[in-house]
Amino acid sequence: MDIKNFLQAYPFHELAKYSSHPDFSKKNVAFTGSPKKHPYDPKKIILISDPFSSNTYFYEFKLVDITHIEELSSIVTEKGDNLNLVKIWVKKGSLGIRYEPFIVEDTVSYLRDTEVIFQYESDES
Repeated sequence: MDIKNFLQAYPFHELAKYSSHPDFSKKNVAFTGSPKKHPYDPKKIILISDPFSSNTYFYEFKLVDITHIEELSSIVTEKGDNLNLVKIWVKKGSLGIRYEPFIVEDTVSYLRDTEVIFQYESDES
C-alpha cells in the first residue's frame, strides 16, 4: 500500500458535540464542596463549600432534591487525610439552607465605622 493514499486530503466534516450526561442546568443549580452526612437526619446532606478557607460556609439539602452528583478531584491535607469534592445538582425551587459563621458585634460600632468611611470619602472629593 502506498503512503500517498493516507496523505490525501478529504473533505472537512463537522464534529458533533458529545455529552455523556444531559444538560442539568435547565432545571437544576450546581453547588460544589465536600459532602458530609447530616448529624441527625439521614434524609439530608451537608455540603461544605471551600473547606480549608477561613471564611467557609456550608449548605444543607434534602437528598430527594438532588438530581445528580459528579465526583471532582480530591484534596489531600498535610497530614495525609483525603477530602473528596463533588458537584451536586439541586432542583430549582427546592429549599436549601446556607449556614455562614460570623463574629457577633455591636451594630452601633459597625454603623459608626461606616460613617467614618463615608466622611473619609467625602473629604477626598
